Amino acid sequence: MSEAPTILVFDSGLGGLTVFREVAALRPDARYVYAADDAAFPYGGWTEGELSDRVISVMDDLIGRFEPNLIVIACNTASTLVLAELRRRFSLPFVGTVPAIKPACAASSTKLVSVLGTEATVAREYTKALIRDFAQSCDVTLVGSGRLAVLAEAQLHGETVDIEAIAAEIAPCFVEKNGVRTDIVVLACTHYPLLLERLRAASPWPVTFIDPAPAIARRVLELLGPPRDAMRGPSACIHFTSGKEAPGPLLSAIAGFGFHPIPAGAA
Repeated sequence: MSEAPTILVFDSGLGGLTVFREVAALRPDARYVYAADDAAFPYGGWTEGELSDRVISVMDDLIGRFEPNLIVIACNTASTLVLAELRRRFSLPFVGTVPAIKPACAASSTKLVSVLGTEATVAREYTKALIRDFAQSCDVTLVGSGRLAVLAEAQLHGETVDIEAIAAEIAPCFVEKNGVRTDIVVLACTHYPLLLERLRAASPWPVTFIDPAPAIARRVLELLGPPRDAMRGPSACIHFTSGKEAPGPLLSAIAGFGFHPIPAGAA
C-alpha cells in the first residue's frame, strides 16, 4: 500500500480507545476514524438477532462514509457474534477482538484462569468453544459483568467510580482451589483496560490482567505492513452514531488519545 491507510476502529462505546492506542503506536502514519455506537450502548441489552442486524447496518454506513482500508472491531461482544458475517458481506479486512483464552492458559502457573467479559460475551458459544479448544489443563471461570463497561464510560466522562462497585463486579474472578489461586484474568471487554489501575486496587490478591489490544495491533501490522515513515498521520477523528456532541470532560479524555470529534452530520 503506497499511501497511508485509513483504519476504522469500531466499538459500542469508548472501550476501543484502548485498542486504538496500541494500533496507532505501530502505524502512526495512518488516518484513524474511531466510531462509537453510543446510540446503542451498552450492547448487553440487545438480543443476538437485533445486535447482529444493528452492527451490520451501522458498518455499511461507516464504510460508505469513511472508505477505510481496514476495520478493527474493538468489541468482544460484536466480534464473537457477527465478525464472520461482516467478513462475508464486505470486501475489506476485518480484525476482531476475541477473549485471549489461549495465551492466558498457556501462561498460567496455577491453572486457574478467569475470563471477565460482558454477560453477552461470556454466554456466547464462540467463547465456550475457545475454552474447549485452548484451555489445555486449565480450569476456566467465566464471569459476566453487567456494570463494568458502564463504569468505564462513566470514568471517561469525569464521574467518580466507586472502588467497591468494581470490587463487587470482579469478585467471582478470584477462585481458590486445592491450595492455589487464580493467577490470570482475561479482560474480554475493551472497556475494562480503562479501569486497569482500579481493577488492580480492587483485587483481593495480585493477578495478571491480559489486555488483548497489543495482539490486535500486531495483527493489523501483519495485514497492512509497516508504516511508510515514522511521521504521525492526520489528526484522528471520532464519530458518535448518536450524533450528540461530546461533553467537556469527555472531550478532554478523548483528546488524551489524540482525537477530535467529528461534528454531527459530517464525514
